[in-house]
Amino acid sequence: MDAISPELLEILVCPETRQKVRPASPELRAQLIAQQQAGQLKNRAGRTVEQRPQDALVREDGQFAYLIFDGIPVMLIEEAIPLK
Repeated sequence: MDAISPELLEILVCPETRQKVRPASPELRAQLIAQQQAGQLKNRAGRTVEQRPQDALVREDGQFAYLIFDGIPVMLIEEAIPLK
């Protein structure tokens, strides 16, 4: 994953649970982008994601993803994308 440096990835955690995050798989990344392009990608607050994500970080338990825009991960609880 080129969007986030390994050093930054090492210190990032979910703001809600403090679980580590990991890069999204290529399949999940493609799925999130397809959902966004179809206008179907919604964050935890129920808002539609308007901007195309560059990538995503997935919480250790796989419940939520944090989108990355312009190399910056949006690590806000209400902006997390529910995955299950």
